[in-house]
Amino acid sequence: MLNDIKKDAETRMAKSIESLRTELTKLRTGRAHTSLLDHVTVEYYGSQVPINQVANVNVGDARSLTVVPWEKKMVPVVEKAIMNSNMGLNPVTAGDVIRVPLPALTEERRRDMTKVVRAEGEGARVAIRNIRRDVLSDIKELLKDKEITEDEERRAQDDVQKITDKYIAEVDKLVEAKEKDLMEI
Repeated sequence: MLNDIKKDAETRMAKSIESLRTELTKLRTGRAHTSLLDHVTVEYYGSQVPINQVANVNVGDARSLTVVPWEKKMVPVVEKAIMNSNMGLNPVTAGDVIRVPLPALTEERRRDMTKVVRAEGEGARVAIRNIRRDVLSDIKELLKDKEITEDEERRAQDDVQKITDKYIAEVDKLVEAKEKDLMEI
C-alpha cells in the first residue's frame, strides 16, 4: 500500500518534470532547434495538428529552420501558423520550402526570458510540493485508519521527502541549463 502511494507520487512528479521540459522547449534561445515549432498547430482536414505532422522541420543552420510541408496546398497554411505563433518569427517562402530565420535575442530579451524560465521552474517546484503534500496526507490517513504503524509512517514520510528532493534537484538542473543556454551569445 505504501509502495503504491510512493510509486504514484514518483509518477506524478515525473510528469511535472516532463511538463517543465515541454514548457522550456517553447522558449526560444538564440540557436535553432526543431522542437521550437512543436507546439505550433495548423488546420489539416478539419482538425488542429502539430506542424511536425504535416511537414518536415529541419535545422537549416544555427539561426534558421526549414519547413517542407508534405502537400503543396499546406505551404501558406503552415506559413500563417508560424507567423501567428507569437514567437516573433517571420517565415520566408521559396516555392515548397519555408525558411524561418531566428532573429538574435537582445540582452534585455534574454533577461526577460530567464525570468520566465525561473517562473516556470518555480511552478514545477510548487507542483511537486503539492504532490508531496497530497501523498503525506494519504499516509496520515492510513495511520489514522490504523492500517500502518507510526514507524512505517515516519519511514514513508522520509522516503517521500527523498523523492521530492530528487525531483526538485532535477527542476533546478533543468532551469540552470536553460538559463545558461539563454545567456550564451
